[in-house]
Amino acid sequence: MNFLAHIYLSFDDKEITLGNFFADHIRGNRYKHFPDKIQKGILLHREIDTFTDAHPITRQSSKRLHKNYSHYSMVIVDIFYDHFLAKNWSDYSNVPLEEYVDRFYDLLEENYELLPVATKRMMPYMIADNWLLDYANLSGIGRVLNGMNRRTQNKSKMNFAIFDLEEHYTDFENEFTAFFEELITFSRQKFNSLCED
Repeated sequence: MNFLAHIYLSFDDKEITLGNFFADHIRGNRYKHFPDKIQKGILLHREIDTFTDAHPITRQSSKRLHKNYSHYSMVIVDIFYDHFLAKNWSDYSNVPLEEYVDRFYDLLEENYELLPVATKRMMPYMIADNWLLDYANLSGIGRVLNGMNRRTQNKSKMNFAIFDLEEHYTDFENEFTAFFEELITFSRQKFNSLCED
């Protein structure tokens, strides 16, 4: 899953949210110096990724893209799924997305010193262009895919994936909805067991 899903699946715990958000910028066991709850957020992120990558529904979504995007397919699915979470946000939260996102940006700014270097580098762009709110629109997803393609020196051709999303929009949305219900249940169980330790 991409940024918005990881933030949402932290269940409003601020420290878990931080770890869950920036976990991709932490390699191996280099998380041990963080406060306990942030460590748990990093571990939760990894559990979510493992569950997502192995799930038959996400594999089905990925298979639809594999011919054109090969090993980038699952990255694209993560981005598509964040789009559907943002677009259907009111189904999952009573807090309007704009307010939710603003609170998250405040959390990052309040904890700036704790953030990994890569997160600190990314953060100004994320906030200035309001990535998380932008996910709700196809134009925003198009910009994300363009940016990802640039990062691969145009090897991935991910910028073209917006056309796949438009062509198979209902299929991807139905897959997201079915999968995300299972992911919420899984993540809540992992969250509870991590917080009990």
